[in-house]
Amino acid sequence: MFLEKLMPDQFVESIHHIDIDQLRKRHIRAVITDLDNTLVEWDRPHATPEVEAWLKRLNEAGIQVTVVSNNNQDRVDRFCAPLGVRFICAARKPSRRAFLQAVRDMNVTIAETVVIGDQLFTDVLGGNRLGFHTILVVPVAETDGFWTRINRRMERVALYLMRRKGMITWKTKS
Repeated sequence: MFLEKLMPDQFVESIHHIDIDQLRKRHIRAVITDLDNTLVEWDRPHATPEVEAWLKRLNEAGIQVTVVSNNNQDRVDRFCAPLGVRFICAARKPSRRAFLQAVRDMNVTIAETVVIGDQLFTDVLGGNRLGFHTILVVPVAETDGFWTRINRRMERVALYLMRRKGMITWKTKS
C-alpha cells in the first residue's frame, strides 16, 4: 500500500529531539538529512548556533552527516561549506540515486544510516523505498517555497488518511 511507503519510522518535533545516544546504541554511523525546513528555514542561508552544536554532537558521537537536498548547488554549498559538511544537491528526491550515493560516500550501509526530513513525499518516501530508518520532523518554518507548498497539500491528505486508518497517533500542525 502506498501510504505505508509514506509512513516514517519515527516522528519528532525537531532534529534537537533526536536522541543521539539512542542512534549510537542502534549502531547508526551516518545521517542523511534534508536541509530546508529540516535543519533551518528554507530562506536562512547559514546554520544557527543550535544546528552547529547538533552537528558537532553527531560528529563527537562518530556519526557522519550528508545533507541531501533538492535545492541548487549555490544554496546547499553556502550552507554546508562553512560547516565542513558533505552534501548532495539537486537530489531529485524521492529518487534513489542521491541516497545511494550518500551511503557510498560515507562508506556505510543502509542499516547503519537514518534519513531525517520534513516532507513525506521526498525525504520519507525516498528513504523508505530503500529501507532506511526514517525520521520525520516538523518543518522549521511555517512558510515554504512554491513546489513545497504543493507537496504540503498532498501531505495533509496523506496524513489525514493515515490517521483515519489508525496508522499514526501523533499530532501535526497541519
